Amino acid sequence: MFCTPGTSLHLEGDTVRIYHPERPGRNILPLVRIEQLVVWKGVDVSNELLLRCAEDARGVTWLSRNGRFLGRMGGAQTGSPLLRLEQVRAYDDPQRRLTIAKSVVAGKMQNYRQLLLRIARDAEEKRRKDIRAVAEGHGEALTAVATCTSLTELLGIEGNAARGYFQAMPLLARGVAAGRSRRPPEDPFNCVLSFCYGMLRVAVVGALEHLGLDPFIGYLHGVRPGKPSLALDLMEELRPLLVDRLVLTLFNRKRITDTHTRRDPAGGVALTEQGRAFVLGEWSRARERLWKHNGLQRDIPAALLPMVQARLFARHLRGDQAAYTPWVAS
Repeated sequence: MFCTPGTSLHLEGDTVRIYHPERPGRNILPLVRIEQLVVWKGVDVSNELLLRCAEDARGVTWLSRNGRFLGRMGGAQTGSPLLRLEQVRAYDDPQRRLTIAKSVVAGKMQNYRQLLLRIARDAEEKRRKDIRAVAEGHGEALTAVATCTSLTELLGIEGNAARGYFQAMPLLARGVAAGRSRRPPEDPFNCVLSFCYGMLRVAVVGALEHLGLDPFIGYLHGVRPGKPSLALDLMEELRPLLVDRLVLTLFNRKRITDTHTRRDPAGGVALTEQGRAFVLGEWSRARERLWKHNGLQRDIPAALLPMVQARLFARHLRGDQAAYTPWVAS
């Protein structure tokens, strides 16, 4: 991930040479260590490096200074067209679509519940009781998901649970306001949360494209112009523990300071250059953490979970697996 304005990236053999006029010296990274390039506006990428990334099917994603998605280059189309046909057939079958969407929501609810119960363990008695009450609501939502019979009903269950979760934010992090704000985020917490959700979205879209799945044909989120709905679907189970847990930890430990965010003229809150570099560093470290994957019976680095889940989803579409099993932390 490269975000400092004025930086330029060049191909040098099998490495990326990173140049910035204020940072003398020879800075290089081996290409073999780079899964994909994520570059911010103001960072230049040479044509030679872009061509090499295209040849290697290494994705390049461009983001605005605020982390908004601008575009992506993925190289030659990979994967089997038969898999994409199955993806469309599953979308066109109302029962298959509902079944997949229910799995997505169940994974999200279970991981939210896990996160809430983990935080409650270290809270004082009154706060612990209130957090556990929110977790109990997610347990009830899980039961409702299992028995719901329509996508509209499922969306209602998911929406109510999400509102309850974000209304409980002051219980989870001191000094954080209740509710979720975005486009633009209205406070530093929602600013960092949106930024990290953007990083997760880049990883999930990259995994789906690598396998030849269409990120824009989803099941819970449907098909909407300009929205990578399948990526948003698979993000749901990953958000609570890969993003929310990280951001809550940063705020509870007071790692985010006034130097990391600024208020823009439109009234929203954005990361400063210092804040962007800091959050990216924390995000990169969090991606190295190992998480238990019950389906594979082994620990998986957070960075690989999007690819693992995308592969499991592809196996389900091909008929090799009866149902899509979301990742649930144990």
